[in-house]
Amino acid sequence: MRRVKTYFLAGLIVILPAAVTVYVLIVLSRFFDGLLARIFYVLPAIGPLLAAIPGSGLVVTAVTVIVIGMVTTNVVGRRAVGYWDKFFLGMPLVRGIYNSTKQIVDAFLAPDNSAFQQVVLVEYPRKGIYALGFLTSEVKGEVQKRTGSNLLAVFVPTTPNPTSGMLVFVPKDEVQKLDMPVDDGLKLIVSGGVYRPMTGTMPVVEQQEEAPEHASAVEQREGEPEHASAVN
Repeated sequence: MRRVKTYFLAGLIVILPAAVTVYVLIVLSRFFDGLLARIFYVLPAIGPLLAAIPGSGLVVTAVTVIVIGMVTTNVVGRRAVGYWDKFFLGMPLVRGIYNSTKQIVDAFLAPDNSAFQQVVLVEYPRKGIYALGFLTSEVKGEVQKRTGSNLLAVFVPTTPNPTSGMLVFVPKDEVQKLDMPVDDGLKLIVSGGVYRPMTGTMPVVEQQEEAPEHASAVEQREGEPEHASAVN
């Protein structure tokens, strides 16, 4: 019975990631197929044809996003994006939703991850407990004046949803900067610590094994003067 249970768990480990991936692709495909059918409903020659091809909506949507990305990389496209932003930011009810969504998308999907400068460790929520965070900026203005300290703004995200979290202001000398890239930091948070980034790893076991040898050498040096005085 134990062997059957072991085989069952091993099968789940292999099947579940693939099953979830296929399920998400099917749901997205059906959603975009329906969306595409509604968009091309006014074109009787194209709408039914695309609706009859499974996955056509997902493909057309992906191609459309890629084309828009290509257009927005040039000067004319940037101006168009600027007008697009002004249009939504000028609407009272839509402005808050659009601005918040844009900031989140820029923070997590921007190629340079400009919103998150570096992965850091801070003692949060109390001393002795470390939390992984992202350095966002150096604190200026009223917060810096009232505290009188050199503070850094650190965003501490939640697991497994890194779009929510806490903004904490930490003294600069209490922030430990890590070598891992921002992408690895996000993967570590989303995975709940399962993902193991290789950047900045240290041979802790070897250091622990070398410590007793170092201690014995120090004891030997401390014992030499006593031995010499005894001979004299």
